Amino acid sequence: MARLGSATTGVAETTFREELFRRGVLARTGVPGVYGRSAEFEDTVERVDRRAIAAGTGDGADVIRFPPVSSRAHFERSGYLASFPHLAGAIHAFAGAERAHRDLMQAVERGDDWSSAFQPTALMLTPAACYPVYPMLSGTLPAAGRSIDVASYCFRHEPSDDPARMQMFRMHEHVRAASPDIVRAWRDMWLDRAQAVTRALGLDARCQPAADPFFGRSGTLLASSQRDRGLKLEIVTPIASDTEPTAIASFNYHEDHFGAAFSIATADGGTAHTACVGFGLERIALALYRAHGFDRHAWPASVRQELGL
Repeated sequence: MARLGSATTGVAETTFREELFRRGVLARTGVPGVYGRSAEFEDTVERVDRRAIAAGTGDGADVIRFPPVSSRAHFERSGYLASFPHLAGAIHAFAGAERAHRDLMQAVERGDDWSSAFQPTALMLTPAACYPVYPMLSGTLPAAGRSIDVASYCFRHEPSDDPARMQMFRMHEHVRAASPDIVRAWRDMWLDRAQAVTRALGLDARCQPAADPFFGRSGTLLASSQRDRGLKLEIVTPIASDTEPTAIASFNYHEDHFGAAFSIATADGGTAHTACVGFGLERIALALYRAHGFDRHAWPASVRQELGL
């Protein structure tokens, strides 16, 4: 892979984010991690998405698309708040009468905090595309289990100047629910598939054990256990940094966590295990610009063919 600052790209690593803005690939909004996206960037993301879909062709997966919001009740049952409260986003709305509205507008005019006028709704922002899938799997699965192809915008509250760490981003996931042996074999198969995709896209990527950013002191132990047991793997590649590559795809084996939370049973009566494979669509698009430069016409012929450019 050509490093930024090489003759191939001509862009210093430390200026990648500024170059994205200068060339109009991304647009500032005034909020870290929230960007406008150019028509070309969106086209690149869509082509990456089609490649993620194609990798699962022939699996017979059910295709479903959810909006980037999910049920608060389901969110609570998922256990997300126990592990990642610092990343969660809740949706609030105004439901007051005239007097409450006058108070709200007066607070706005004074520059005071007006957020107390907004009350919780029955919705949460979706943190990963797969989260709405597990409630719909409640009950007994077919003998072979279920495979789901799902995609959505997702939200995680982690403001950052790293262009690859967006607060609102798109994820394309493939989800498997079945017996443990089926699920583990499925995840291994997808690891091979995803690595083939990154090679075809000309990315200098590698697979490594990983852990989720669990909250609090107990989170350190959870992360260590997750890494030691190989429950989470990531494919990483340089985007904002050569020395700290960014995850562009993840492979997560949940064991029976979601099966127990949402009463998902296998055909033989056991608690179903689940796994998901997630492609970070904007991250892969950014990795392509980082690896091959900002002129898509100059990208390697094999990469252009892979994306249908």
